[in-house]
Amino acid sequence: MPKHNVKKSKLLRIKRKISIRKKLFGTSEIPRLSVYRSLKHIYAQVINDTDGKTLVSTSTLQPEFISKKEKKIKKTKEAFLVGEILAKKCLKKKIDKICFDRNGFKYHGRIKALADGARKVGLKF
Repeated sequence: MPKHNVKKSKLLRIKRKISIRKKLFGTSEIPRLSVYRSLKHIYAQVINDTDGKTLVSTSTLQPEFISKKEKKIKKTKEAFLVGEILAKKCLKKKIDKICFDRNGFKYHGRIKALADGARKVGLKF
C-alpha cells in the first residue's frame, strides 16, 4: 500500500499546472514547449497557442528516438535524447526560442534532462 494518496498528488500537480499556465502563453515567435511524463515514457510538444496548433512533437515512442536509443538506457538519458531530437526538429522549422511549460511537474530529473538536451542542441529558453 503506498504511503501517499495518488489522487491527492495528481490533484496537486494539476493545481501547479493551472498556476503555471496562467503565466505562459505560446506565440508564433516564442512557442510553448509542453512536457508530459508518464511512468514509462516522456512526451514533448511545441505549441503555438494563438493558432492552437502543435508545431513539433516527439516522445520516447517515436521511430527516430527508437533508432538512436541504445538497448538498456536510463529514463533520464531517454529524456535527454528526446530533448535533443525535439530541438533539432525545432531548428529545422526555424524555431530557436521557446517558453518551457513543465506541466505541473517539478523541474527535476527527467523534466530537467529534457530541457538540458534541448538547450545543448541550441534552443533558447
